[in-house]
Amino acid sequence: MKNIKLNNDYEMPMMGLGTWKSNPGEVYQAVRWAIKLGYRHIDCAHIYGNEKEIGQALHDAMSEGDIKRSDLFVTSKLWNDSHNPADVLPALKQSLSDLQLEYLDLYLIHWPVAQKKGTVMPHSDKDMEPLKDVPIDFTWAEMEKAAKFGLVRSLGVSNFGPKSLSHLIQQAEIIPAVNQVECHPFLQQDALLEFCRQNMIVMTAYSPLGSQHEVNEPDLLSHPQIVEISQRLHITPAQVVLAWQLARGVVVIPKSVREERLKENLAATVIELDDADIAKINSLDKGYRYITGQSFAFGGYTPQEIFA
Repeated sequence: MKNIKLNNDYEMPMMGLGTWKSNPGEVYQAVRWAIKLGYRHIDCAHIYGNEKEIGQALHDAMSEGDIKRSDLFVTSKLWNDSHNPADVLPALKQSLSDLQLEYLDLYLIHWPVAQKKGTVMPHSDKDMEPLKDVPIDFTWAEMEKAAKFGLVRSLGVSNFGPKSLSHLIQQAEIIPAVNQVECHPFLQQDALLEFCRQNMIVMTAYSPLGSQHEVNEPDLLSHPQIVEISQRLHITPAQVVLAWQLARGVVVIPKSVREERLKENLAATVIELDDADIAKINSLDKGYRYITGQSFAFGGYTPQEIFA
């Protein structure tokens, strides 16, 4: 497993198991399979609604000798309704309890938006809190306390653009170690990746294989250039895309609950594309977001501002 060093000298496995949309009843087995296959990085979040089942899988894997806690890298995320400083540590402790862990390897602010306490997903302006009332740096200061208490080893953010990151860096005592964002050949995020590199922040790609929700959305893995490379190299289209990201120094967290797909994704860590194939994939960027941020476009928030 390839690792990448974070700005606090901890190391993060570059291939992780994503658990978004992994339903209760199937995520337990996926985590058990993943660990047996060699995955060491499990990406979770409170809002996914499956941390208790993941926690049981982690507990059983460690109890049965499949892995030691020191060899695991577990991420979770603070949901938008817990940005008020008084809510940060309780939210973190709930995730730790659900995951049956004493500490997290990485804890992220999930989105640069704030919602009213108890709001799972917003449906109107009244569900949102303006950032002037709940500034990100106030939320971050509480997360820094969690790091000092030993509840988390590394801190980061998700869905932040250069503007949001710049503001946070100026205010923070602990610089974010990771920025997790949607990233794939149709949304390559080159400017954001360069910003992260300049500031010693590792970028993690969620939905690295695309994330089709509607039939009219583009199917990344069926793109002719991706298919041509995969057929010529006798690998899967998913392996092509994952190998491309890893070559850029981007961490990937593809989701799967199928053992064979878990094996295929992990095998991408030893695939090396040549410069010509990388250039072909680089040409596919169209700035296309599957996850638009429109779900949070209430109370003055806009997708443009969210990702700025």
